[in-house]
Amino acid sequence: MIKVTRLNNREFVVNAELIQFLEETPDTVITLVNHEKVVVKESVDEVVRRIIEYARSLRALPS
Repeated sequence: MIKVTRLNNREFVVNAELIQFLEETPDTVITLVNHEKVVVKESVDEVVRRIIEYARSLRALPS
């Protein structure tokens, strides 16, 4: 899960594994695999950084 911010400054978490793609239009739009779209304040680069950090944290968990 990654934390992001809606345009109204409310933070929420999204399951990074359900993100289908990201686009800047100029706001960042997250499209999920169910085709739901969410507009967030973070840049695409920042969302990607958080996804990478999330994925690394999963690999760091002891099995």
